[in-house]
Amino acid sequence: MRNALTVDVEDYFQVTAFSGVVQRDDWPIYPSRVERNTRRVFDLLDAYSLKATFFVLGWVADHFPGLVKEIAYRRHEVGCHGYDHELIYNQGPDKFRKDVRRTKTMLEDITGSQVLGYRAPSYSITKKSMWALDILIEEGFAYDSSIFPIVHDNYGIPGAERFPHDIRRESGSIREFPLTTLNMSLPGRTMPLPIAGGGYLRLFPAEMIHWGMRRINQVEKQPTVLYFHPWELDPDQPRIKARLRSRFRHYVNLDLTEDKLCYLFKSLEFGTMSEVLGMNGAATEKVAAADGGSV
Repeated sequence: MRNALTVDVEDYFQVTAFSGVVQRDDWPIYPSRVERNTRRVFDLLDAYSLKATFFVLGWVADHFPGLVKEIAYRRHEVGCHGYDHELIYNQGPDKFRKDVRRTKTMLEDITGSQVLGYRAPSYSITKKSMWALDILIEEGFAYDSSIFPIVHDNYGIPGAERFPHDIRRESGSIREFPLTTLNMSLPGRTMPLPIAGGGYLRLFPAEMIHWGMRRINQVEKQPTVLYFHPWELDPDQPRIKARLRSRFRHYVNLDLTEDKLCYLFKSLEFGTMSEVLGMNGAATEKVAAADGGSV
């Protein structure tokens, strides 16, 4: 069974874990590593002949449009990750609409292709921001991958559906591909264990993640979604002074990420999110991606 492979394209200083010490207005003073790290992702995917969905931050697209063109030219899927990584429930509906409209339009203008998918910064579609789904539908998104069915301090909807499904709202419907969890049986209860990627990929053994994803494929007959960030392949990135918990979440096992991904790529099937959801024909080409093939 094919699983969705996704990359959240943002720089190391733009993550929510550092939002308390790195101010948005100060982003330009930090040395950017997103181009080199994303091209490292390209090389890794090429080595296994894989295509992925790249959810690109609008700020990155604004500053490095050539990188977005290269994603499209390499025939990966481009998705929307919002503009400046602000949590949805901190934005409010009006600001959120402007944010996604601005970023979606920018990505479509750069790539010449329709952007079908959205992923919220830090998975911040929660019970208090479900209104965001209405806006995504109204702005023309076909699918979302923002809901994490776990308990977490920044995100999560405990008890939410674990596998791809349609969410119907007053404004229409949207396909949701939740971040993957494995149901673990404990005495008297079942606990969803996040094995989708990111910090969980870096924290858990690769063999355990492989076992969990394979079990979901074979026993529950469902696809999984794996995600990571370009900065997670960069153990030499500059260190930012922050709280111990934030530093742990961001820096733990950065030197192991690539080997773990290689282990999974060798033994599981992956494709873009649109492929896994059966939406390949939904996006129409407007112009040749990457200006006729030059990057």
